[in-house]
Amino acid sequence: MKTSDQIIIEELHRIVLMQAQEITRLMKKIDVLERELARLTTRKDSNNSSMPPSKDENRPPRTSSLREKGNRKAGGQPGHEGKTLEMAETPDEIIEHHSCFCPECGKDVSDLPFEFCGKRQVIDIPTIKQIVTEHRVYRCKCTCGKVVESDFPAGVDSPVRYGKNIETLIGYLSVRQYLPFKRLQEMMNDVFAVQISEGGLHWLLNRLAMKSADAYEMIRQRVLHSRVIGTDETGVKINGKNHWFWTWQNNRATFIAPSTNRGTTTIIENMSGISGEAVLVHDCWKAHFQTPVKTHQLCTAHLERETKYLEELYKVAWPVRFRNMLREAYKLKKQFAPADYYYPNHLCSLLEKELDNLLSETLDPKHKELIAFQKRITRYRDYVFTFLYHPNVPPDNNGSERAIRNVKVKQKISGQFKIFSAAENFAILRSIIDTAIKNNQNVLQALNVIADYRRI
Repeated sequence: MKTSDQIIIEELHRIVLMQAQEITRLMKKIDVLERELARLTTRKDSNNSSMPPSKDENRPPRTSSLREKGNRKAGGQPGHEGKTLEMAETPDEIIEHHSCFCPECGKDVSDLPFEFCGKRQVIDIPTIKQIVTEHRVYRCKCTCGKVVESDFPAGVDSPVRYGKNIETLIGYLSVRQYLPFKRLQEMMNDVFAVQISEGGLHWLLNRLAMKSADAYEMIRQRVLHSRVIGTDETGVKINGKNHWFWTWQNNRATFIAPSTNRGTTTIIENMSGISGEAVLVHDCWKAHFQTPVKTHQLCTAHLERETKYLEELYKVAWPVRFRNMLREAYKLKKQFAPADYYYPNHLCSLLEKELDNLLSETLDPKHKELIAFQKRITRYRDYVFTFLYHPNVPPDNNGSERAIRNVKVKQKISGQFKIFSAAENFAILRSIIDTAIKNNQNVLQALNVIADYRRI
């Protein structure tokens, strides 16, 4: 028979066990809620992740940028040569001004000798108007009885058509300056006095893109056989459905292509025959690792932004150390002479060792996103410092991001593409334009050469 004291003790023991279990349950719940709170209060944006600025809920303060403050003041630097409007040596028109009378006595001075004492120039453009050129053909009857008829020039294949200059200008304004069709139609009417329908604009862009096919393929081949190739992709809307624009580029050529998918199918379709000796620079998207190249370079700018987010999320030193390691690698790259890439370098070895130390560290199991980042870098460890062993390999993928950003600008200004062929036209002409820019060519002249091509 239990005494009353034993009963009380057992009851208290039972209560303590229940409380211990409840405390354990609540501690687990608090841990989950704390992680969720950290995730919600530390949001990803364009400064700490790969998100574009357009998706930032509220633009982050400038102080959160990864760019470090320099020692120079804002504005023009000492020694910077200013630019001013210069006079033309050979003006198109000269208007001479002579006085007719003396303002003091009123005497006529028009017959007196004058000497030149100064000049000023006004730069302007003439009133723009369309020029209509009519082509006429004639026939005659030869003495042998044969009726001989002259031919229209090549390209003059319909009763009325727009010329190559209009075709060039529409391609330039639509693809380079991103004008929507309604505004482009208005500009052609108001500025150039050319009446053209929206369907006519589409037709001219189609015609220019068809003429560009050979140049487009030439650009693709130039990129295919490069030793360093940057690549990126971005989502777009075509008639309300998700599609993607891809780019492959180097410092002299840009190839852009639309696609219905974000996988290896697009790579196979567009990059068949890629150089097996190439270094592919990208943002670690898994499909890029299926490209048959020699090696890869992960975009360290993306890695920096990720570590910024992880630092803000977990308040630990590991992401800071990783980011500092990358910045030391940038500084080393800038110091390298061409010969330094082909001999063992003690500083490179130290950076490699630091990377291995970071990847071998045991992290707090609660820091799940940080652990996932560490595992991903471990998987692709050999692609972090590729740029330290190849002179022409950049540490980031900024070139590809610049090449693909114009697609987002086009959508932001003009809206989505209505049909896939319109996206194809944009990709073809934008490839021509970006390649012309990289080679310091006049964009309008480059398109004019294409428009003058008699391929169709």
